[in-house]
Amino acid sequence: MDWLDDAIILGAKPFGESKAIAEVFARAHGRYGGVVHGGMGKTMRPVLQAGNVVRAGWKARLSEQLGFYSPLELIEPTASRLLDNPLGLAGLTSAIALVRTTTAERHAYPGLYDALALLIDTLAQEEVWPALYARFEIGLLAEVGYGLDLGRCAVTGAREDLAFVSPRTGRAASAAAGAPFAEKLLRLPPFLTVPDAKVAAGDVADSLALSGYFLERRVYDQRGEGLPDARRRLIERLGFAGRL
Repeated sequence: MDWLDDAIILGAKPFGESKAIAEVFARAHGRYGGVVHGGMGKTMRPVLQAGNVVRAGWKARLSEQLGFYSPLELIEPTASRLLDNPLGLAGLTSAIALVRTTTAERHAYPGLYDALALLIDTLAQEEVWPALYARFEIGLLAEVGYGLDLGRCAVTGAREDLAFVSPRTGRAASAAAGAPFAEKLLRLPPFLTVPDAKVAAGDVADSLALSGYFLERRVYDQRGEGLPDARRRLIERLGFAGRL
């Protein structure tokens, strides 16, 4: 049993004296764990930093075994590129934490992989990536089976002027249809449904409130867990930076 794929490092931990167990998110194979021989050595430790893009080969005698990586070659050193960028590093850490805790092991999510790779590519562009991160969370909900219906108003069927989302159904409502119930609905920022809409002040915060609500209730509450602390720290940093 073996495969070779592009992957993103999700994390690693020591295994014995010199080995490590690395978890990767592979485009065509999903979230996999495996042994890295020499993983705690000077050569491999920088490669195993969360967020790095690698070319990973996974091998095992039987598919249900832990397996090992050979090769595991660095393509993009994302982690080192963000060492002097605390806000970008917080975005990366939060995205990685969500992928680790919402995806099924050994199940492919090529769309989610591409979205994460795109987010990683933009983390140095502070004026761009917070809105992209917000879209990433909405997309993640869909990829793990809890997508929101943001295409049309649940009341009128209209596709324009969508402004709210029902916290009960996850369906959108237009500004006119939702206005009488605005206090009970979640705000839907225009940039999530209108491709060329500008991102206004408060839009990223509203989007994260929207995705966070459904992540918490449809995913984490079912497991008796809370949202990852890394996500909370990201929101705090975005607020301090004036990027919400």
